[in-house]
Amino acid sequence: MLDWTVVTAAFLTAAVEWVEAFTIVLAVSLSIGWRGAAGAAAAALAVLAAMTVATGGVLSMGLEVRWLQLAIGVFLLLFGVRWLAKAVARGAGLKALHDEAESFAETRAELSRGDRAAGWLIAFKGVLLEGLEVWLIVAAFGLHGRAWASSTTGALAALVVVLAAGLAIRAPLTRVPENAIKFVVGVMITAFGTFWTYEAVAGERAWPLGDLSLLALGAFYALGGIGLIGLIRRSRPIGAAT
Repeated sequence: MLDWTVVTAAFLTAAVEWVEAFTIVLAVSLSIGWRGAAGAAAAALAVLAAMTVATGGVLSMGLEVRWLQLAIGVFLLLFGVRWLAKAVARGAGLKALHDEAESFAETRAELSRGDRAAGWLIAFKGVLLEGLEVWLIVAAFGLHGRAWASSTTGALAALVVVLAAGLAIRAPLTRVPENAIKFVVGVMITAFGTFWTYEAVAGERAWPLGDLSLLALGAFYALGGIGLIGLIRRSRPIGAAT
């Protein structure tokens, strides 16, 4: 039975990464064609699938997962804090909003200086690097009650949605409110990272409220981020450059 909390968190996180990966693949396809770009993307996805299966297989053997939980929890916490910090900076006007159209143009410019092999590698690298973050989230959420089916379902559903939308419009997905998504995902990932890291250190009874503690942690980080955005905006000089 699927854990829809995990499915939703994995879906939102993966969607952002798949949008960025698709933008790279789309740009490459205009240089080497859809077949070559799709082949590179498929190769990268195969590597990620093998990593996911391997990680789940190790855990299914009943081995001690405490240290793996701690390691992934720390990485998840750092990953979430990074996203949250960027979203707060962009929301407060300290950092320019991410522009998928600009990323698309930069990738095409890079391709113009290379050949077909270089284009294939760019698509492969782009999907693999973006997908590695998805794999990290899938592995981390998979530890949540061994919810591998839920975390994998969320990530795959996001891939299908982004791919379908991208193929339908055949253009960079510039209308996706990426900063808003990254803020929400940053909050969720930071909350999960905090939860898993402390539980790995203090034991299963670290959180008296159990999984409900995730809601409290999420609210704490969300309100803190919103408050920080407001504080920075009020403290900035009027007319300051963004």
